[in-house]
Amino acid sequence: MQPQEQMIFPNYGISGKNSAKNLERNELSQWVENVTKQLIEDLPETENETVEESAGVAAFLDDLRPRKMSRKDSRESPGSVIHTHHGWSNDHRILDDQNTFNLESDPSCEEPGLNLLTLLLECAVAISVDNLGEAHRMLLELTQMASPYSASCAERVAAYFATAMSSRAINAWLGVCSPLTNHKTVNSAFQIFNNVAPFIKFAHFTSNQAILEALHCHERVHIIDLDIMQGLQWPALFHILATRAEGPPQVRMTGLGSSMELLDETGKHLSNFARRLGMYFEFNPVDKKFGNIVDISRLKIRRGEALAVHWLQHSLYDATGPDWNTMRLLNGLGPKIITLVEQEIAHEGSFLDRFVSSLHYYSTIFDSLGAFLPVDDPARYQVEHCLLQREINNVLAVGGPARSGEDKFRLWRSELLKTGFVQIPMSTNSVAQAQLILNMFPPAHGYSLVQGDGMLRLGWKETSLYTASAWTSLYP
Repeated sequence: MQPQEQMIFPNYGISGKNSAKNLERNELSQWVENVTKQLIEDLPETENETVEESAGVAAFLDDLRPRKMSRKDSRESPGSVIHTHHGWSNDHRILDDQNTFNLESDPSCEEPGLNLLTLLLECAVAISVDNLGEAHRMLLELTQMASPYSASCAERVAAYFATAMSSRAINAWLGVCSPLTNHKTVNSAFQIFNNVAPFIKFAHFTSNQAILEALHCHERVHIIDLDIMQGLQWPALFHILATRAEGPPQVRMTGLGSSMELLDETGKHLSNFARRLGMYFEFNPVDKKFGNIVDISRLKIRRGEALAVHWLQHSLYDATGPDWNTMRLLNGLGPKIITLVEQEIAHEGSFLDRFVSSLHYYSTIFDSLGAFLPVDDPARYQVEHCLLQREINNVLAVGGPARSGEDKFRLWRSELLKTGFVQIPMSTNSVAQAQLILNMFPPAHGYSLVQGDGMLRLGWKETSLYTASAWTSLYP
């Protein structure tokens, strides 16, 4: 019997049903969905594109239509399973609460926004078939039409996508592009994002709860964070471990990252915090990508320790290196638990694959920020400019197997199932943690939580954005 999938709404004294009615569709991501639907029916044929290629692109885009998180099904069919994974639905209709949504009848779909999204998609098609001359012409037009400071979310998204596609077109002449990372700027923007939106907190708190439950009887614990950054999530876990009825465990942590300076700084902060709690703590910094580790002794694995691995995936940069080698190392470690938080966005496949997936994903993220923060808010601009722009650029201009020479998994949770790992269902306490996070944000802002298939999905209105899951090895 398959587990029931349940939609959870923040508790503000409003029933789930009424809350659902108040969560109207977000504007920009709906534009993206509608423009994509309209353009796949009549894609322009570029100079270097054959009829067969054009038809193939249209069929491809049709395959990538957005699949939504369904509140209606969860309310009206409580016994059914709702299959809500990010991707694109084969249903060609776009529905509102009453009937089929029609692009031409929607008053919110203003012409400038539609023109921007149309031009973006046409430019992506030109780049996908190496028609760089036509792409250059459209990119010049886009840069004149869109500003990252605009009051329109459509313009802001278009401006950043145009920048990323310009980088892609230029780098087509140079080979692999791997720009330097200003980690302090990225970490600062990441912390702001943690404060203004629930996504990072969702990842931290649900993962901490799963780790706490998996390691509750163990006196010696080793946590490996595959991309520790500032270590923002760990003080909360340390606090709970320090107050265990049976006493705090001995905790060792291996933090991976690309800057030893930042790793040392993170280690000092965590060590000082643990000391104040009276908890034994060791920190092992490793300035290498997990998938590039050859000498496993750098992880300092010790017998008798319960091993936990945490991975909050993001699109800022390739944090772990080759996926297949990362999986091989995880299998060899046989951890007690792996906590995995994935962005619902494609990193593998062709340029056009990644473009369509990321356009829908980031238009939804921009919508969520626009509902919460004013147009000229400095925090909003810093998150968009220093964090989201870098993610978009990494997915489009840097990422992808054709440019990196490495195959990337579409979904890590699918690969874990194939290679000796068993899913640990997210507990009711993990759900409660996620619920608590959403309660920090007014329900009118549209954040939604889905529980099903042993996982938790956090999204904006009807689009799934982050999925949290937990796993254990069959061969510890």
